Amino acid sequence: MKIGYQLNEVENVVNQLIANLKTRTILFYGDMGVGKTTLIKALVNVLGSDDEASSPTFSIVNEYSKGLDKIYHFDLYRIKDLEEAYNFGIEDYLDSENWKFIEWPEKIEAILYNEYDRIDLKMNGPNKRILTLS
Repeated sequence: MKIGYQLNEVENVVNQLIANLKTRTILFYGDMGVGKTTLIKALVNVLGSDDEASSPTFSIVNEYSKGLDKIYHFDLYRIKDLEEAYNFGIEDYLDSENWKFIEWPEKIEAILYNEYDRIDLKMNGPNKRILTLS
């Protein structure tokens, strides 16, 4: 699935995404500033969390409530290696049945053995993005 959109259309894009996701583990690939966190904020909101989503750049993982479920939002940009991911318990998160949104997943690809959906984001002009779900 491929979608072209502007930032003011992000909620519509998120609704299309949710209808087409096959798993609760979503990997977000794209350059810095392409809109990964913006898309995740909208996903958290549309999935029904009342929590305000924000970038976990320094905390590495943020947890949002969704009823009795949780949504985990990872920003792995700052981790140096897999050992650092193991140190904060990445395996426990990955093995959970909760939603997992992972920015910079290339840092942990070696341990991604469960099924996941992949989202690639690219800029397509000053205010346009191309999203590819695979």
